[in-house]
Amino acid sequence: MKKIFSSLILLLFAAPGFCQHIKPVKIDSLVTVSLPEGYKEKDTLNERIFSTNSMYGYMIVIRQASVANNTPLKKEKDLNKVLKNIIKEIQGQSAGSSAQYVRDTTIGTLKAKTFRLKSDDGSGNIQFRNFVLIYTQDATYTFQYVYPGNREDLINDEYKAFIGSIKLSPELQRNDQYLANAKGMSALNKIEVFGGGGLVVIVAVVFIARRKKRALA
Repeated sequence: MKKIFSSLILLLFAAPGFCQHIKPVKIDSLVTVSLPEGYKEKDTLNERIFSTNSMYGYMIVIRQASVANNTPLKKEKDLNKVLKNIIKEIQGQSAGSSAQYVRDTTIGTLKAKTFRLKSDDGSGNIQFRNFVLIYTQDATYTFQYVYPGNREDLINDEYKAFIGSIKLSPELQRNDQYLANAKGMSALNKIEVFGGGGLVVIVAVVFIARRKKRALA
């Protein structure tokens, strides 16, 4: 009970303290996120990395330019495939890590993926990394929040404040991810359409057969 009470006190001060010492940072002209003051920035030819300590964890934001001659994705299933491959690549960078709670979400008008990586160094030291992944034709944005397993019950407000601060320019629209808005017919719709079409054919055949029978009578 004493431990729970102490954790609640920490949570009451965590979010206000975090919010008072963060400021919006432009990742590029289209994406902004709030980070604690004193963040570090590393800029290379095709990649920008922002990193900083927070009250309970460590924040990393990466903007990686898409490969040269990258062709636009046509459909949502193509985007899903790209996101799945990126998650596999991230998972492969840390031996023994496993992706958890992989799910779809939206940031602004764009589709994104959220997931968590759990890693264990073998001696019981568990580390978690929460990710939000956004893919566009021009760049991939990765928002990462790293924290030790023993702080899992403390980071919720701080993590939500971090992810909730992601802002996208209105210029970014769904066609910056894939071109076709139509998702195609669902299985139920296909049954309705093709089943209905088959019924029309059957009715037509029966109608023609009856007319021929009457003509011969």
